[in-house]
Amino acid sequence: MLTLLVADGNDREGRASHFAGTGVTSAEAYAAILRDLAPGMACTLINPADADATLPPGAALADYDGLVVTGSTLHVGDDTDAVRRQIALVRRALACGLPVFGSCWGVQVAAVVAGGDAGPNPKGPEYGFSRDLTLTEAGRAHPLLAGRPARFDAPAMHLDAVVTPPADATVLAGNRLLPVQAIEIVYGPGVFWGTQYHPELDLDALAAMLRLSADDVVAAGVLPDPAAVEAFAADLCRVHADPEGETGRVALHRLGPDLLEPARRRTEIANFLERLVRPRVVAAA
Repeated sequence: MLTLLVADGNDREGRASHFAGTGVTSAEAYAAILRDLAPGMACTLINPADADATLPPGAALADYDGLVVTGSTLHVGDDTDAVRRQIALVRRALACGLPVFGSCWGVQVAAVVAGGDAGPNPKGPEYGFSRDLTLTEAGRAHPLLAGRPARFDAPAMHLDAVVTPPADATVLAGNRLLPVQAIEIVYGPGVFWGTQYHPELDLDALAAMLRLSADDVVAAGVLPDPAAVEAFAADLCRVHADPEGETGRVALHRLGPDLLEPARRRTEIANFLERLVRPRVVAAA
């Protein structure tokens, strides 16, 4: 049985907002997906942004088979205790040899740990979908992206991004807005695989995130006003509930199989478990 540590990237305010909008925290949503991909998995949820966050009594990082870091409303460039605590957690996890996976916030934290730079994307945010993600030469052969076509789309919700990857990192995918959309970072004995996009977000969860970020979406010029954000979110919820019956909305929003099919959408998470975490567990047995 795999045992994973799932770190919620949000602080208390961010977790409360996410729960109000979706009915679960980011860590709870991620843990449900992990258990679906690996039935019987044991997930321990922690909130490393909090000053009082601790592992269960008697547990150590090295006791886990891997660490997953969720998205966050925080900004990794802010010099706050909530940010520093999470950078420290990822650094310790990699230093003790844990496989680490992160999407969005998680990939930015890992990049900073390894000497890269993260901050506002110079070409602007992605709210809704990362379009035309393209595998690099290294990405075409990398196990994180096994099963992905040469070009694909994925859910996305980010203003910040990895602006300068760590010197020894391997960039695996990018698009016209951001050259670093998927990456491998080797740091000491630890390995990080991550994506700037959100393979964990179903369309209804993406809709909830859009509603929570409506002001930012409008300010960025992605959609003209809050009513347009609501209409887009409502369409995504309808497609999530009945993709075969909403072919018009599927076509309108260019929702291909990479976005509609859960197994394809979660490719990177499944590959992390099967191609990085499980082999390490078998080797250690």
